[in-house]
Amino acid sequence: MKTICLIPGDGIGQEVIPAAAEVLQTLELGLTFVEAEAGFACFENHGSALPDESLDMARKSDAVLFGATSSPSTIVAGYRSPILTLRREFDLYANLRPVFSLPGPFSRPGIDLLIVRENTEGLYSGREHQEGDTAIAERVITRQGSERIVRTACEQAMLRAKQRGKPPMLTIVHKANVLKLTDGLFRECALKVAAEFPEIQVNESLVDSAAMKLVKSPESLDVLVTTNLFGDILSDEASALVGGLGVAPSANVGKGTPVFEPVHGSAPDIAGKGIANPVGALFSASMMLETLEFLQEAARVRKAVLDTLAGGLYTVDMGGKNTTEEFTKAVKERLQ
Repeated sequence: MKTICLIPGDGIGQEVIPAAAEVLQTLELGLTFVEAEAGFACFENHGSALPDESLDMARKSDAVLFGATSSPSTIVAGYRSPILTLRREFDLYANLRPVFSLPGPFSRPGIDLLIVRENTEGLYSGREHQEGDTAIAERVITRQGSERIVRTACEQAMLRAKQRGKPPMLTIVHKANVLKLTDGLFRECALKVAAEFPEIQVNESLVDSAAMKLVKSPESLDVLVTTNLFGDILSDEASALVGGLGVAPSANVGKGTPVFEPVHGSAPDIAGKGIANPVGALFSASMMLETLEFLQEAARVRKAVLDTLAGGLYTVDMGGKNTTEEFTKAVKERLQ
């Protein structure tokens, strides 16, 4: 029996995570659900964005399904992003963000790619300080961090090639022409690790060129691997090609309890209106099932979501009129 820790968080996370849990319960896999608090509202109520009890609950679970949090844009004493804390506490160094075409007029056809993003260092290392009128952020790139994320990307490329019957391709994304030390080290490590996988066709791309390729010819891309900030930006850009942040799933994997989350934020402007898009959360739940080795059930959830979209049910962000509840109900009916 597997235990899933649900952390809805803030805003629409409170709507899409319960929707995903409903769909998972439909599968009758004997999953046990526990719910933990986290987020900015939790911080305001308890003085911590990720209380020790929540962290402990997540640590003892087999997987975490995380919603969204409202992170302030200014410094708030004592606040620390709960998702960043989970990634570091569990050493979830790999962020997997698949981007694939969906049935609907909102999605560009022919896209099936994966962005593998380093998840624990780079410009998100939290090492910032101010000297007078100058604010300084340290970009931390390590040999260990670079080698293990590229090895993960190569393994994913090989797995995708086996599943799709296509030659594996890997694009190493960096800015080593300018960031000669930090991205120079990342590039060096990436090429070294990729050489261990002679079956993979390896390409390099400067991050600005990669952004252009995502817009012009995303159909030509397979697996991209890059550093933390670059991966964050590129994956959000790529999601716009297939329906936006509302449909984008992700997995945080590494040494500890894996965490699965839709890419979107807390969307306070629509929170509580019942119109949040649950697709990203549902695809994240499918990725979670796959990681927990419920392979057939993971495929069933994904197919049920795709069939629901093919049936013309879209939430507002996709140009439709269906509510979160209506979409979730339709997915459940396809699974029953």
